[in-house]
Amino acid sequence: MAKLRSLPLPFLLLFVLLPFSRAEIKNLQIRSDTRSSILFEKFGFNHRGTVSIALSEAAFPSADPSMLGFFLLSDESLFQAIYESQNNGSPENYPGPNPSCVLNSPYVKLLFTFTELSAAGTFNKSYPVTHPDEYSLFFASCAPDTTISMNVHTEMFNIDPDGTKNYLSVGQSAVPTIYTVSAIAYFVFLAAWLYLSLIQNRLTAHRIHHLMSGLLLVRSLYLLSAAEDQHYIRVTGLSHGWDVAFYLFQLLKGVLLFAVIVLIGTGWSFLKPFLQDKEKKVLMVVIPLQVVANIASAVIGETGPFIMNYVTWNQIFLFVDVACCCAVLFPIVWSIRTLRETSKTDGKAARNLAKLTLFRQFYMVVIGYLYFTRIIVYALKTIASYKYRWVSVAAEEAVTLAFYLYMFYMFRPVERNQYFVLDEDEEEAAELALREEEFEL
Repeated sequence: MAKLRSLPLPFLLLFVLLPFSRAEIKNLQIRSDTRSSILFEKFGFNHRGTVSIALSEAAFPSADPSMLGFFLLSDESLFQAIYESQNNGSPENYPGPNPSCVLNSPYVKLLFTFTELSAAGTFNKSYPVTHPDEYSLFFASCAPDTTISMNVHTEMFNIDPDGTKNYLSVGQSAVPTIYTVSAIAYFVFLAAWLYLSLIQNRLTAHRIHHLMSGLLLVRSLYLLSAAEDQHYIRVTGLSHGWDVAFYLFQLLKGVLLFAVIVLIGTGWSFLKPFLQDKEKKVLMVVIPLQVVANIASAVIGETGPFIMNYVTWNQIFLFVDVACCCAVLFPIVWSIRTLRETSKTDGKAARNLAKLTLFRQFYMVVIGYLYFTRIIVYALKTIASYKYRWVSVAAEEAVTLAFYLYMFYMFRPVERNQYFVLDEDEEEAAELALREEEFEL
């Protein structure tokens, strides 16, 4: 792929798999950068889209300005270029003094080269986008070993039918509504849970149930801040401070969710009033990992793919998130094994069978939830058309709400639940079931 040699294949693959970004007005500083290509932004346009670019303090010592420039590349054109490269496309077929430079490729929409900059190194212009597609904004340098410094201001938006600017990508326009509806659902959920745990079954509520109340509150506030964040970005292109609340509640939500899963898995407060040392160690590992994961998420969300360590931050987030998902399963497995051993000696078969069944179900549901939200949702973001990126958000919120409903229902505070089954007939049936069922994971 000679005409796209300035963009190495790993970078192109990253470009294909890159999730959409959040804000569409960005002010970026590039200092002494030697990269041959920089991906600034990815955005889904309708037939009334606009790209606006302003440069200032641009400096590129001893470089040919015609070899430096900005261009748009659509997903459709990228796939065409990759296909042709596999069929031995020849750079001699393309115009320009340097046919191997990506700026001369027929697959890119060239916006401008640095020959159009003023003597002071400034530039400001808007470009219409009339062909609907998902485009990425690139800077390319076809001059080897060139060091570039510049301040870049970019705006990407579509014009809605009512004439207003929409700074959200086509596939994200419905996201604020999804978050708003989800926030309302969780506030209703929280009110019902507080009535159940503080009024109706106040005497049977344990500390874990109050921690679960805190989780619901933080989840509700997270969705509310996410809805406001996306709304202001859609209207103005900026989050107006809601991104701070968004990342704060995202951190608290992640820490509390994994802590609740771990504590339920250990049976803390409703089966036993204390944690074993190994269970405390799991919490001591999961909570810091969640902090690191959320820091990586904030860096990814607030900077974008133009930073040099963007891939590294993505790898950190992926590794830490997978580590957390694995760690929270250990306490559930330990509880299941402990209950299996206890059932052979304590003579309370019915209770142990109920606990084993419940913990086994919880183990499977947690695995299903983590698998869907980490793998299936990412697959939806990757393979879905840019027009339907909101589907992955809706699917994630729907599955998360279903998981919360299941977890809170199964471990709700009630006087007589699955932990306290004492009928003699049930006891005999449970003993038989425990002999036949090994509850292997």
